[in-house]
Amino acid sequence: MSGQTVTVPDDRAFASFKAECLCEEGWAMSYSKGGITVWTQGLEEGKSVHKIKCRMVCKDVPADTMYDVLHDIEYRKKWDSNVIETFDIGKLTVNADVGYYSWKCPKPLRNRDVITLRSWLPIGKDYIIMNYSVKHAKYPPKRDMVRAVSLQTGYMIHSQGPGNCTLTYMAQVDPRGSLPKWVVNKSSHFLAPRAMKKISKACLKYAEWKQRHNPNFKPWLYPEQTTLPTIPLSELSIQRAESLENIDESSLAETQEREDSD
Repeated sequence: MSGQTVTVPDDRAFASFKAECLCEEGWAMSYSKGGITVWTQGLEEGKSVHKIKCRMVCKDVPADTMYDVLHDIEYRKKWDSNVIETFDIGKLTVNADVGYYSWKCPKPLRNRDVITLRSWLPIGKDYIIMNYSVKHAKYPPKRDMVRAVSLQTGYMIHSQGPGNCTLTYMAQVDPRGSLPKWVVNKSSHFLAPRAMKKISKACLKYAEWKQRHNPNFKPWLYPEQTTLPTIPLSELSIQRAESLENIDESSLAETQEREDSD
């Protein structure tokens, strides 16, 4: 999303994201275990932009269930132990909205947050959800957070039949800070695989949870259900990394912390 103005992704943008998800050229495999593979690109100490791609084979998880879980913001608050706060700000079109997400970073790093324009589209046997960072005047950077920049981040879900799917997660993010080497290594060898496993486990429990929590409410499938206010594109602008605080955390040592059980 390198244009000067904020736009809602078109079919070509979704096709381009899908192609990058499937492409392995230019990516270095850094992890492969238990049905999860992680590739990185340019993940070097001191580099500002970090690219990572993860793929997971999900047995006993239908593609449409995975799609629902990745969309359902209320359910995310239950299973995503990294989330600090997440909420929708407003809708743009029937398949695009703007939202806020903040998450815990490995200690002693400062926590991060983003404002993103998110869009989604089913394509044949695939579902795609992707986002990029935008600015909204009512949601400026917070004093206790580092505002990160998503250049492009998203998921591709590929159906492997009625009860199985493959999930690919790809992120191109500027965390706005010089990260220490241990964080770069931990992200690809531990944090990303663990996050994928959590998503898969969340899918297995979603049907039961959803049955008790507004079971017919799925505005990502039925846009007429949404209660979000409409935001004009003119209220948004591209979030440029250079306009944000850039902090140097490269010398911080890893803090031993209790890891959440999977």
